[in-house]
Amino acid sequence: MKLLLRSTLYVVVLTVLLGGLYPAAVTAVSQLLWKHEANGSFVEADGRIVGSALIGQSFKEDRYLRPRPSAAGKDGYDAVASSGRNKGPTDKSLAEAVAQAVAAARTDRPGDARPVPADLVTASASGLDPHLSPDAALWQAARIARARGVPEERVADVIRKSVEARTLGFLGQPRVNVLLTNLELDRAFPTRP
Repeated sequence: MKLLLRSTLYVVVLTVLLGGLYPAAVTAVSQLLWKHEANGSFVEADGRIVGSALIGQSFKEDRYLRPRPSAAGKDGYDAVASSGRNKGPTDKSLAEAVAQAVAAARTDRPGDARPVPADLVTASASGLDPHLSPDAALWQAARIARARGVPEERVADVIRKSVEARTLGFLGQPRVNVLLTNLELDRAFPTRP
């Protein structure tokens, strides 16, 4: 009986500590120090929330940067069904999907013999990556410039100004947030929707 009481007491104490006090403390600290990030990093435009800086979303119009391909959900970019393609290098359907994505990316820059940046043709592990490499973003500048009726170099300037540095100066790679850059493109070169 003594062992049963002691075990029950341990369960209750650990439940209160790890299931109540610890999450409450982490929530309080994150709300105090990183409120925007802790609440989802929502992005507003014209007084309404248009997305999160941390969750990728689909942009199909030619006037916008397009994100990495997504395998999250039936149509991609479904945060509830976050996942990668989970296909190996010998999977025929993966090779076909990459070949189709390469062909689609080549239409952005007809006649350009350079290799297409890998992140334009491969899905991320989550399928919700909000970033592209600077090379992948700049690859799309010609298509965006044509759609917006401006010189490619002006679009490239907006993209270059949107490049985020490595975290803390040494973690990760330089990157471009697709949603934030698309909003900057809309500010720099307004077009009708």
